[in-house]
Amino acid sequence: MKKPPPYVVLPVQKALAVLELVAESTAGLGLSDICAELKLPKTSAFRYLRTLVESGFVAFDDSTNTYSIGSKFRSLAKADSGLHRLRMIARPHMITLVNEFQETVNLAVMLDGAVNYVDVVEGTRLLRIQGKVGDRHPLHSTALGKAMLARLPETALQAELGRRPLVARTSRTLIDQSLLARQLRQVARQGYSTETGENADDAACVGAAIIDDGGYPIAAISLSAPRSRLSRQLLPKVGARMAEMAAVISRDLNA
Repeated sequence: MKKPPPYVVLPVQKALAVLELVAESTAGLGLSDICAELKLPKTSAFRYLRTLVESGFVAFDDSTNTYSIGSKFRSLAKADSGLHRLRMIARPHMITLVNEFQETVNLAVMLDGAVNYVDVVEGTRLLRIQGKVGDRHPLHSTALGKAMLARLPETALQAELGRRPLVARTSRTLIDQSLLARQLRQVARQGYSTETGENADDAACVGAAIIDDGGYPIAAISLSAPRSRLSRQLLPKVGARMAEMAAVISRDLNA
């Protein structure tokens, strides 16, 4: 018997094989069908299935004694599909911005009280700000986060800001809620957000929110550059362009 790779948890691997089989089936599968296909003992297969049912990844129909995909699996698949569509629509516009400014452009969503990067197009300059997909940063210290926070309804905004204390990433990070709220009102008025040395000392960003057809922020784009290249004089020009491009992405997403 082939030895499994280090750190692989075999029961988890087998449970995932059960989930994959159920997901690939166009009709419900019975316990016997699953055992035969995966060569699993009935007791083990039943335990995997019951765990998946309790977790919402698999559903059980007691009228037919069959298993099919559950609501949790469908919601995750829908979320992944939504992110894929967001990236597909946003990326050409992100490339346009990189070509225009030669700086790095980021795409992020708000998840679990943080900014989560889902796409990055790196700038073309030798010295540039580099991010990567999967990076997570606080909402309050980033242009991406501020852009999304500024478009939230008041109750949702207070809930996000109240999740945890505002932590200073640098000496310039705004951690006073009243000052941050004032800044977010300005962001909402002007249509773009700025951040200069608040998340990283040597970086500056300009961001704008991507909204759904109800006006709710579902993502944001930002342009990142060394602070020395995003001067006060340049910020309004970049901000207006980011807001314009975010509005185009929003329109295409909601079409």
